[in-house]
Amino acid sequence: MKYTVSPDDVAAFAGEVVHPVCATFTLAREIEWATRQYMLEWRDEDEEGIGTFLSIDHRSPAFVGEELLIESIVESVQRNELICSYIVRVNDRVVATGKTGQKVLKKDTINRILSKTS
Repeated sequence: MKYTVSPDDVAAFAGEVVHPVCATFTLAREIEWATRQYMLEWRDEDEEGIGTFLSIDHRSPAFVGEELLIESIVESVQRNELICSYIVRVNDRVVATGKTGQKVLKKDTINRILSKTS
């Protein structure tokens, strides 16, 4: 998947820009979206994915206007858990690497779990 870094994607807290580059939390969102695509093909209509983990080794900055290329692969599927690894690049420069985990559960099961925790 591709994503272009916008001014809204920079590292900022409480309205103050810390660094004018792509924030790790922006990377997290886009990485999860990229690896979610596998789960969307795999699940049934009455199922949904829920994240179990996300690791990010943020190696170099991505500047506003640069295009991120997020390449992901399925590492394993064990029962209802999907594990993916990924690499994020800007051209030949590695921006981040890591893994994601998602479990596929029935939608009503997820709703039950989430209603108990709120």
